[in-house]
Amino acid sequence: MARIAERLLGGCALALGLAAAAPVAASAAELSMLMVEQPGCHYCARFDDEIAPKWPKTDEGRAAPLQRMRLGAEPPAGVTLDAPPPLTPTFVVLVDGTEHGRLVGYPGEDFFWPMIAQLIERAGTDLTTDQTEAAP
Repeated sequence: MARIAERLLGGCALALGLAAAAPVAASAAELSMLMVEQPGCHYCARFDDEIAPKWPKTDEGRAAPLQRMRLGAEPPAGVTLDAPPPLTPTFVVLVDGTEHGRLVGYPGEDFFWPMIAQLIERAGTDLTTDQTEAAP
């Protein structure tokens, strides 16, 4: 927990004398995942079949709720992307609406989970429960 606090608050938590075990405020950083899709995208449909129903039940989904946008559309209000997504699907991890990492393409369920978990962890969220526990 102290590692997360230090990462999210830039070390300020320790400088202010907060206890290492003190919980991090939920409002410290807001994570979400933006899926860029388009009609007729075969891999978007595979994601919708294989991942989307499970997403809100997993640690990843609770840490980074899913948003969607169409390829070529303006990003949702408050979202800043580093560059336009090149193809669909593209999954963008956002911290307070700013891009923090992306996965271009859908590699299939077996590879998707660890790749997305790594992006979310890099964004400052420590996932402690195996996602397979949440699978139906």
